[in-house]
Amino acid sequence: MSDKVVTKNRSESAGSRAWAIGLGAWAVPGLGHLILGRWQRALLSGGAVWGMFLLGLRLGGHLFHVTDQGFAALLQLLPMSANVGSGLLYFFCFVTNIGFAEQAQRVTYEYGNTFLLVAGLLNYLCMLDAFDIAAGRKQ
Repeated sequence: MSDKVVTKNRSESAGSRAWAIGLGAWAVPGLGHLILGRWQRALLSGGAVWGMFLLGLRLGGHLFHVTDQGFAALLQLLPMSANVGSGLLYFFCFVTNIGFAEQAQRVTYEYGNTFLLVAGLLNYLCMLDAFDIAAGRKQ
């Protein structure tokens, strides 16, 4: 009976550790793999997310947030949820008001938007990868 209790406590602590690593991986791109000791994966995935996010801002892309009412607000939810995937990068930009101005007159505006959206979506995938490794579902 004590073996079952020990096994249950280990799985609960492993589960809470996996959730903490997943949250850290979302907050700072690359941090989850860094905590797990996967240096190459942390540099590759975190560097890709950071690079695409900063390049997207540099190209004049803008970050989405809900400002309208009604149906127009629903149209902004999907791209905003993709941008929020960048974690604290998004919230830092929100607090400092960087990247929220429309720059549609720039030729590279749409490329910048795409880089910002893909950076957030890629970070979601990296977060799930770090979570799966920490939970023992993946090597």
